[in-house]
Amino acid sequence: MRQAVAERWGVMEVALPGQSAGNPFTDHTVQGRFTGAREDVTVSGFYDGDGCYRVRFMPSYAGTYHYAVSASFSDTVQEGDFQVIEASPDNHGPVRVSGQYHFAYADGTPFYPLGTTCYVWTQQSDERIRQTLASVKKARFNKIRFCILPKHYDYNLGEPRTYPFEGTPMDSGVLTKENFWQYNGGAPGNRFDFTRLNPAHFQHIEKCILALQSIGVEADLIVMHPYDRWGFSCMDRAADDLYWRYVLARFSAYRNVWWSLANEYDLMKAKTEADWEHYADLIQENDPYRHLRSIHNCGPFYDHARPWITHCSIQRQDLYRTAENTNLWREQYQKPVVLDEIAYEGDIQHGWGNISGEEMLRRFWEGAVRGGYPGHGETYLNDREVLWWSHGGMLRGESWKRIGFLLDILRSVPGNGLRYIQPEWDSVCGVPEDEKIAEQTGYRLYYYSFMRPSFRVFHLDDTNVYHADVIDTWNMTVTDAGDHQGAFRVALPARPYMAVRIHKINGKNP
Repeated sequence: MRQAVAERWGVMEVALPGQSAGNPFTDHTVQGRFTGAREDVTVSGFYDGDGCYRVRFMPSYAGTYHYAVSASFSDTVQEGDFQVIEASPDNHGPVRVSGQYHFAYADGTPFYPLGTTCYVWTQQSDERIRQTLASVKKARFNKIRFCILPKHYDYNLGEPRTYPFEGTPMDSGVLTKENFWQYNGGAPGNRFDFTRLNPAHFQHIEKCILALQSIGVEADLIVMHPYDRWGFSCMDRAADDLYWRYVLARFSAYRNVWWSLANEYDLMKAKTEADWEHYADLIQENDPYRHLRSIHNCGPFYDHARPWITHCSIQRQDLYRTAENTNLWREQYQKPVVLDEIAYEGDIQHGWGNISGEEMLRRFWEGAVRGGYPGHGETYLNDREVLWWSHGGMLRGESWKRIGFLLDILRSVPGNGLRYIQPEWDSVCGVPEDEKIAEQTGYRLYYYSFMRPSFRVFHLDDTNVYHADVIDTWNMTVTDAGDHQGAFRVALPARPYMAVRIHKINGKNP
């Protein structure tokens, strides 16, 4: 028999037939042990419908492995060997925190999360899903936040393509824009069995996760949220645990998964801090791969200093200031800061969804230069009420066209990531996070936001020679501003959204 082969940071899956009578989700368990020369990992399996149980494993090393899969409905242990080959060129492994405030793939390649929010793009038509994937790739977003559960909110009042549990929803004909809030947290008429999951729903989600993986995009999975008319946001502890364990068993082996415990956890009134800490324990117990973990706010922040939280996932708390606080939150929590919601470019009635493309891009640059990672969103109204922020499809705004340019600038920073300094009171400046690299390279990235200087004078020292570039962040141009020594002046076009990049050069006179 030919030996099975898996790729490093790929997936080794073992499937076995089993009991379908009774309730396979609660009556039976499956477990797999995967042993190699450098790791020994035990994971839970899951029921995938039609009498089929599966166990998935993500190997972290190349070499020969042995697996042993056992199930509560069988006395036979299914065993075998498989070979793990080196990762393919586009496979860098899962993303980890790197250097306290930044990120890198498991192979050490730096990762700069510049992502978008598209809450229920997976619940749309196949055609719109294809459009979403094409749009994400074109915009060069490398992370996307989305929900596992259906969402119920403005501009999103229809039924999803699938439900996570077996059952039937209430009559959607009773739902209007005027009465939808009364159904938040479930409504009379819903008939879901919270002891029986619907494998088809999760099969579709993982198909979308793999589609993102194929284009190099991280799947930031929002496991719970408050925008609900089906009762999924207020299940009891037993139903929550069944759902969480199923999600963890099913998705953990995919290298591009991040865990967001909730979107706007503080609006989920049926849940307590003890509940959130319990879910965090479940993740740590059932995800041996240590995927990134966060929890997202509407108003007050969760305590991001909790040890299980790997990075801050932040929604703005102030009508105007968010990106400007990035360095303060870094200092407060001593972790990477991801600004997952800094408001949305759009024109809807809500204050969180009607900033301009210029303002969205300004917030991106402000947050990035201060050492954080901003997130995009778009909410342009249209006749079909198909908004990117929830449905995906086609991007209509302007800021998305300019995110890839910022990504290229960040990738060119020496080392891995920026940190904020304030050399002058009237500018924002980022330098390499590593102090030694910052000193060796003299790299500085100044950002002037909505200010419009016609020139700036710099004096870093009298001995080194520095090269300067003028960056137009909106028009996406880099203009050579020459080599300089001592005090020097850089001409600027008296337009907003300009930046100046400076770094040392060796063995050359101005």
